[in-house]
Amino acid sequence: MNLITPEIGLIFWTGITFLILLFLLRKFAWKPILGAVEERDNKINAALNAAEEARKEIANLAAENEKLLNEARAEKDRIIADAKKTRETMISEAKAIADSEAKRMIETARASIENEKNAALTEVKNLVAGLSIDIAEKLLRKQFENNAEQQAFVKKHIEDIKLN
Repeated sequence: MNLITPEIGLIFWTGITFLILLFLLRKFAWKPILGAVEERDNKINAALNAAEEARKEIANLAAENEKLLNEARAEKDRIIADAKKTRETMISEAKAIADSEAKRMIETARASIENEKNAALTEVKNLVAGLSIDIAEKLLRKQFENNAEQQAFVKKHIEDIKLN
């Protein structure tokens, strides 16, 4: 039961031992322990700073990626707009060329038709003139005493004439 009610000597020697242990711990253990704790604290702070820098770098990269993506989208839109504009220009040029070619062909066809028509009219006029001369010549060669015979003769020759 001595342990439950300690004596003064036990308290004294326990106190002295505690103080010696405290002095030794302070002299040899506290500095390395505190150094290790401080070093660990520094490493944790460095890791936190590195993590913060990495977060900032990631945010910067994300912003740069977004910027590049927006630039790429703008470039894509510009290329598409240029392609549409080029397509429209090509279509309008092709239409203009087709229209002018169609007008030229129509004018050529009209001129050709007009030339052929004039040639046909000239040929018909020449044929009519030749036939008229033939009829007149035949009428002049034969003089009729009677007007009725002359009319019958003209009708007969007109029926014989075939126009091509």
